[in-house]
Amino acid sequence: MMTEIKKEKHVGPIYIVSGGKGLAGNNMVQSMLIQYPNNNVPINIVPNIHEKIQLIKLVEKAKHEDGLIAHTLVNRELRDFLKELCNEKGVRNIDYMGELADYLDEKLHIPSLQTPGLYREINQQYFDRIEAIEFTLNHDDGLQPHRLHKAEIVLIGVSRSGKTPLSVYLAMYGWKVANIPLVNGIQPPKELFEVDPQRVFGLSISPAQLISHRVKRLRSLGDTDNTNYVDERMVSQEIRNANFIFEKGGFTVVNVSNKPIETTANEILNIMANRFEYRGRRLNSPYPYEAKD
Repeated sequence: MMTEIKKEKHVGPIYIVSGGKGLAGNNMVQSMLIQYPNNNVPINIVPNIHEKIQLIKLVEKAKHEDGLIAHTLVNRELRDFLKELCNEKGVRNIDYMGELADYLDEKLHIPSLQTPGLYREINQQYFDRIEAIEFTLNHDDGLQPHRLHKAEIVLIGVSRSGKTPLSVYLAMYGWKVANIPLVNGIQPPKELFEVDPQRVFGLSISPAQLISHRVKRLRSLGDTDNTNYVDERMVSQEIRNANFIFEKGGFTVVNVSNKPIETTANEILNIMANRFEYRGRRLNSPYPYEAKD
């Protein structure tokens, strides 16, 4: 007996319409679509809707493609206009905001601001921190050197000079940080000398402390054979090579010997505060989210 093969039915696109970025509407649609494995429903996000003419063109397109419009418009006038237009043209639409907005209007007796993207704007500090942490983790230990110009701070130094923990600490305050390891016999990426040297910080460390850090690292890995890694002569050569690169690039040198991460971070961020504005603001505080207008 042959198994009947069901032919997949064509489904028109879903247009996610928003006065902001459309993220909320997209999340709601995607959370439903995931319940239908292997679906081929096209999803089109239509952000920044502020004019009726935009909606007229969109509804015509959705009608032509037998599509669905799912919207999260907080502007009541645009929302009502879109619903009336969809009814007139026979285009199905889902209003994610209307009923809730009507309920709140009725119960709260407070006029709605009707400002798209307000939630994200209020929570922008949080989103910026998350973005900074993601950037920093994706640019750790020399990853993606072609994107080095996008970093707000670049840390360079020899192995076990504390680049990664310092990078993550700075990222927690909203700074996009990249770090580059300096290794004897290996040239640093050319992009290092193409970025603004005022954003690059060379981490200087004493040979004794560096060897101490490396010995602990090798013990934790159970690796006692890597003698060159902790050899005093080799370590001193690495530090001299790093200092040469610091000088060659005109980079700011920060001594991290016997300093906690917090102290080094404060030093770097105070220098940054004196050199740059952060997203349009001169930093009165080294921490972007504590800066006052």
